[in-house]
Parts: sequence; C-alpha cells; structure tokens
Amino acid sequence: MKQDYIDFKQQRELGDIISYTFKFIRENYKAYFTSVIKISWPAFLLLIAAVSYYSYTTVGNSLMFNQDGGFFIGFGLLMVGLLLYFSVMNVAAFHFIKSYVTNNGEASHQEVKQGVKKDLGKMFGLGAVTWILIFAGLIIFILPGIYLSVPLSIAAAVLVFKSESIGGSISEGFHLIKDNWWMSFISLFLIWLVVYIISLIFQLPVLIYTFVKMFTIMEENSASSTNVAELFDWVYLTLTIIASAIQYLLYAITPIGVTFVYYNLNEIKYFTGAYESIENLGKNN
Repeated sequence: MKQDYIDFKQQRELGDIISYTFKFIRENYKAYFTSVIKISWPAFLLLIAAVSYYSYTTVGNSLMFNQDGGFFIGFGLLMVGLLLYFSVMNVAAFHFIKSYVTNNGEASHQEVKQGVKKDLGKMFGLGAVTWILIFAGLIIFILPGIYLSVPLSIAAAVLVFKSESIGGSISEGFHLIKDNWWMSFISLFLIWLVVYIISLIFQLPVLIYTFVKMFTIMEENSASSTNVAELFDWVYLTLTIIASAIQYLLYAITPIGVTFVYYNLNEIKYFTGAYESIENLGKNN
C-alpha cells in the first residue's frame, strides 16, 4: 500500500469530502490526468472542433441564426461532443479511482483501458438519459431538474463501482441519496463551484482582450457606428477556444468529488468499508 494512500471507503463530513477531493488531485495529478487524457483525447479533440465551429457560427449578431442553419448545426454538434467527451472522461476517471482502490494506491492504466471498453457504451447511454431527465425536470419547474441531478450524478459512479446496468445504476443512485440528498447536493455543488472558479482564471485573457478591443473600437468610431461584430474577431475566437479546452480538462476533477460522495453514501447505507476493515484486522491477527 502506498504511504500516501487515500481510503475512499469511509464516511466523511462535508468539509472532508471537499478537502480530500483536492488532496487526491495534489498527490496523484500526474498519473490521474495522464491516464484520463490518454483515453479521452479523441473525444476531447472532437469536442474542441465542435466548440470551434459553434463559436464561429455565433460570433457577432450578423452571423447568429444565419440562413444556412450553421448555428443549429453547430449547437447540435456541440451537444453531441459534450455528451461523448463527458461520457469518456467520466468512465476513465471512475475506472482510474476503481483501480487505485483495488490496488491500494497503485492505479493500472491497463485496467482503466479495459474498464472503459467494458462500460463506455453504458456510460454514454446513462449520460443521454441523465441529460434528458434533468432537462425535462428543469423545463417542468426547475426544482425537479435540480433534485434529479444528485442521484443521477451518483448513478454514474454506481455504474462503474458496482458494475450495474443503466437502470440499476439510476435506481441505486436514488436509493443512496434517500435521507441524504441535501448533504450530497451541497457537496457536489461546492465541488463544481470550486472547479468553475478555477476555470474562470483562464477566461481572464478573453475578458481583458474584449475590454481592450471594445475601448479601441469606441475610440476609433462613434458609438452610433460601432459594429458589435467587430469585437469578435479571430483573436477572440482563439482565446475562447483555448479557455474552453482548459475548462473541459479541469472538469476531470469533478468525478473524484462524486466518488467521495458515492463512497460516503455507500458507507452510510451498507458499511462496506467498515466490514472490510474488520475482515482485514482478523486476517492480520
């Protein structure tokens, strides 16, 4: 067992879930991101291509909803790209942690690859179902969508760690969050919030360039003759795409937080880690 091994199979308070999420990243970032990127890079490149096309079709008012339908094609490609990337990234991340737990801190990239091959189809299907249910819940009355986001997020972890089907994962996700929805929601929300705030740092070049460009245009032209589309040139597009790429890579942190929430709920319901610790004590004795 590695000296700095982190035991996932424990009950943890809210603050511990957040702190251990980033502790895991600090101690395993090289192996973790290397493994996840090696597996998800084709989906990542497809997503960046979709982001680039979508950004191009939405630059400036003059290109928005153009007659050739570029905006709608770009939006559709972006949605498919996001679904594919998050499916691959999530299944790779969860299998890395599963291998890490199984091998007491020494994750095997080969095990991760095999797990991704086995579960990618199910994760893609679960992702599609999740998006549809959350979107429907938000359309109906917002709150149902927010409520559903918690068990469906946990369901992605269940699919890998318990080798469940799509339906079984969703059912188990609802079972695990019963009586613990608020704690799970706050934990997941804070993890997403921290990752989002970190990603905003990489949006600063876009904001700075936009402000500089805007003041330059206003100085060169009268306010009445200023064309908003002039703000969105190729420099703006390039900076936006780079910022988006970094942001999507940073989202690989979130499955780690989801895993800690999952194991916390699993311990509350089943005491799996506690029973394993007792068995190991008996073997050692």
